[in-house]
Amino acid sequence: MKNKYLLFVGFIFLTSLLFTNGQALAQKVTYEKGWRVDKNGWVYIHIEGKPYERGVQHGYLAAKELKVIMKSLKELTVIETGKPWSFFTDAAQKMWSEKILASYDKEKAFLEFLEEIKGIADGARKAGVEISFADILAWNGHEELMDYWWPQALDQYRYQKQIKAPTDHCSAFMATGSATKNGQVVMAHNTFDNFQWGQFCNLILDIVPAKGHRIFMQSVPGYIDSQTDYFLTGAKLMGTETTMGGFSMYDSNEMPEFLRVRRAMQYADNLDDFVDLMKKMNSGGYANAWLVADRKTGEIMRYELGLKFYSVERKKDGWFIGYNAPLDPRIRNLECSNTGYSDIRRHQGARRVRLTQLMRKYNGRLDVEIGKKILADHYDVYLKKENNPCSRTVDSHYELDPRYFMSDPSRPLPYQPRGAVDGKVTDSSLAKNWQFWGRWGNSSGLAFDAKAFFKEHIEWDHLGPYIMSRPSRPWTLFKAGDPKSK
Repeated sequence: MKNKYLLFVGFIFLTSLLFTNGQALAQKVTYEKGWRVDKNGWVYIHIEGKPYERGVQHGYLAAKELKVIMKSLKELTVIETGKPWSFFTDAAQKMWSEKILASYDKEKAFLEFLEEIKGIADGARKAGVEISFADILAWNGHEELMDYWWPQALDQYRYQKQIKAPTDHCSAFMATGSATKNGQVVMAHNTFDNFQWGQFCNLILDIVPAKGHRIFMQSVPGYIDSQTDYFLTGAKLMGTETTMGGFSMYDSNEMPEFLRVRRAMQYADNLDDFVDLMKKMNSGGYANAWLVADRKTGEIMRYELGLKFYSVERKKDGWFIGYNAPLDPRIRNLECSNTGYSDIRRHQGARRVRLTQLMRKYNGRLDVEIGKKILADHYDVYLKKENNPCSRTVDSHYELDPRYFMSDPSRPLPYQPRGAVDGKVTDSSLAKNWQFWGRWGNSSGLAFDAKAFFKEHIEWDHLGPYIMSRPSRPWTLFKAGDPKSK
């Protein structure tokens, strides 16, 4: 009887090690100095060391995801552009890698990142993935290639001219001082994108470089930057952004955004440095309204960076919001078209109104929990409906929207599989401990059932083989260097 009791106690003990709050604890996988843990839909990877060695760690540990990504890139690129993926890898190498080598004496940081990209490709190949340096380079610049360079180059290859659809993603806010509950910085962001690409933004990446500042950020397997742009740095900077929709300027002779922002995250010591490093060799690609805070001073900054124009606003008391339309009238009128700034039928105008309402409503009370609530908001300001998840809500759901009220035929189509795929929130206290909250799948927790969606929406079934379901998942607290993030 005693032996049976001891066996039972042992079973309970082992079970408690394997499960916490009803969920299985993730298994830690290591490779050299790097490691990986999967949790609540997120992939958490820690890498460290010199550029090439940390790249190898990244590529090896993210090999499973990179294999899926390569299949999507090779097959979807033709569907979406009419050109093979190799066309874009050739363009990326011509524009970026050769230029980086040529500018070695001036920009050693860029050469460092080139080595990291080589390492990612080599690490993935060691794990059995057929992938090249050119693939990883072009994948890092995918947003810029497809939404900035390709529309400019398209007329050389099309037989019929096409109107460029504006590109835009994400909702965000940053607040400080009397606007927040405890006077500290609060930063919140959700990512929305076409599901076939946004579904890969589930990487939490902790980078400890041999030189420069540590970076803790949301990212994408194979990327050296954040892409969704939600990050903490060793310089005590906190940052996020939203794209500026309708932006149409691009200079292929300058450096892509993914290299410039990685340089800024790793080497900027303060807000001034961040502004300068992003401006330097600016291509105009992936043009954003950046929200960046200096945790040392509590100062927050909105930095809208176009190609010819930029604007900086800083404050130690108040808030900024991000809604995919530029506030600067020079950028909005001279570098963009059809931004949706005041059109509440469009997601930019609707979220500009709704986020302003929410900032005013919660002014003086903003904290992490209210940040989560704001990111999950489903109030439709155009139809004045309390719970109407659609393209116009802070938690965006194009996949549920019949688009009865489209004001521009180039915009996303009815029931397009697109929208918010996550939520992230942190504050100064959490950031001090290298922590932020993340929710994968959707910022409100609404599940996406791919099989049911494509059964109902045959018009989108060509994307069926490439889009995965995202079940409802809880918020998860992540900490840099901690495989037990919970």
